[in-house]
Amino acid sequence: MEATPLASLTLTHVHYNPDDPVSYLCAWLALVPQALCVIYVTLIWSTREIEILFMFAGQMGCEALNFLLKRLIKEERPKQMNGKGYGMPSSHAQFTAYFSISLALFLLLRHRPLPPPSKQQLPYSHTPLTLLERFLLSFCAVIVAASVALSRIYLSYHTPLQVSVGFLAGTVSAIAWFGVTELARQEGWVEWGLESWVGRMGRWRDLVVEEDLAESGWRRWEEKRKGKEAESMNGGDGKKTR
Repeated sequence: MEATPLASLTLTHVHYNPDDPVSYLCAWLALVPQALCVIYVTLIWSTREIEILFMFAGQMGCEALNFLLKRLIKEERPKQMNGKGYGMPSSHAQFTAYFSISLALFLLLRHRPLPPPSKQQLPYSHTPLTLLERFLLSFCAVIVAASVALSRIYLSYHTPLQVSVGFLAGTVSAIAWFGVTELARQEGWVEWGLESWVGRMGRWRDLVVEEDLAESGWRRWEEKRKGKEAESMNGGDGKKTR
């Protein structure tokens, strides 16, 4: 009886030239989508922010679109290909383009953090990101997305056209989904969903649009710490008076 040949998990299996440092770097860049999925799930579970859930839902929709386009176009990968399946459009380019553009749209158009009251400023408090800082962060995200896209060409997984179309599809998907979620906000559908029994049961919230979550958490921690210090001092004074 012949043994069944072993298969490779192509989700994380990347071919690269071990003698080429750039090829090695490109192999790591190929894992960016998987890393982003882990970040998505972690943030959704830990923060229950509806905005992050929206972004992840759009990301999965973008992946479904890529799956459909590949099977409609049916264009093969490069002849010296390192990969299976169709190559048009590049799923890596489309995935990272959607993420970077969605993040940029959120930071530049939707995120309006309120500054903390000056009278209640706590030690080590920080002011929210300025528009320039948000622009630089968005620019860095786009650069990383472009690097991932170019790595697919360098590793011979896709042609330049396949990568370009993938990046364009991801960009259009991000803009379209941002428009849909903005309409949902303006029509009050997001607020209705949060107030529904599903939203209440899931403890979904919508704070990240106006609130710096790191600062908010720090404030609660400082208030708790100061409360413990006050209790400790009061307890010590009580012992002395006895």
